[in-house]
Amino acid sequence: MSETALNSELLEHEEKKSLESREFGFWVYLMTDAVIFALLFASYVVLSKNSAAGPTSRDLFDLGHTAGETALLLLSSLTFGLATIAMTSDQAGRVVQWLFVTLILGLGFLAMEMLEFHGMIAQGAGPGTSGFLSAFFTLVGTHGLHVAFGAIGICVVIGQVLVKGLTLPVRSRLVRLGLFWHFLDIVWIGIFSVVYLPGVM
Repeated sequence: MSETALNSELLEHEEKKSLESREFGFWVYLMTDAVIFALLFASYVVLSKNSAAGPTSRDLFDLGHTAGETALLLLSSLTFGLATIAMTSDQAGRVVQWLFVTLILGLGFLAMEMLEFHGMIAQGAGPGTSGFLSAFFTLVGTHGLHVAFGAIGICVVIGQVLVKGLTLPVRSRLVRLGLFWHFLDIVWIGIFSVVYLPGVM
């Protein structure tokens, strides 16, 4: 084996080891994020009845609006999955297309969430009104912030696919970002089930 080929093989081996290390670190991050959300859920459950004689969840929540948010986020998870499938088939163009659709759906979700927050604050139901609203804005706002960071990540990956193509590091980033995005879907289903559904029933 020539020296050039040997060096290339060693570099590829080191790159794979580096990516494995990053993937392990990502799983550690995801687990700590799950713990944070578990604590926020617990805080909300404890404070959900503490409305301080102010507006309650029944007064504020619009299940139709929340269903629209849920549909957008679940569809975005599907389109991200299609981007991952396109990646396994080495279809860089399709990856970019599906990631762009995912980005639009994610931004639509964020727009609906900000509209909901604005409407609640306009009614005098801001995060400082009661323990219930503090817990609500903290939990749902933290999830929204994660979606915003995920949207930024999608923009970065789209740029990398366009510039570098589907290299091994780009594929690894896409897979990790996909896990993060699907994790946010699971958290949102928890929010829908624990916060919104009991809040209007």
